[in-house]
Amino acid sequence: MKEYKYKIKGVPYEVKIKDIEGNIAKVEVNGIDFDVEMEKPIAQPQPVVRAVQAPVKTVEAPKAQQETVSAGVYALRSPLPGTVVDIKVAVGAAVKKGQTLVVLEAMKMENNLDSERDGKVTEIKVNKGDAVMEGTILITIE
Repeated sequence: MKEYKYKIKGVPYEVKIKDIEGNIAKVEVNGIDFDVEMEKPIAQPQPVVRAVQAPVKTVEAPKAQQETVSAGVYALRSPLPGTVVDIKVAVGAAVKKGQTLVVLEAMKMENNLDSERDGKVTEIKVNKGDAVMEGTILITIE
C-alpha cells in the first residue's frame, strides 16, 4: 500500500492506494474509501521467480478451521471473514437444501449462505453482529 500526503488550497489530504486491478484503483482519502476509474490500466511489473530451497515449515490452520463436528453433522462455515448481518433460522427449524441460513457482510457486500443439505438446525454458534473469520462454524445441521 502506498501512502501520500497532499495539500490542495491549504486543505490536507492523506491518500492511501490500497489496490489496483486493471483500470480501477481502490483508494482511501482521509479515511473514506473510493473506487477510482483510470483512463487506462497501469502496467503491472512482471514478478521475478527464482527457485529457492527453503526449509519445510508446518503451518497450523486457524482455530476456526480446526473446529470439527461429529459424523453425520453438516457445519455451515463462513467462506470468508465478515460480519453476521442476519440469521434466517432458529434451533430446531427444518431446513431444505439451498435455503438461506445466514447473511454475511464481507467486503461491503451481503452474501447469502445457503444450506447444502436438508436437515434440522441443531446449533447456532454466532449472533447477529458477530465478526467471524474464514472457516468459523456458524450453524450445525443434522
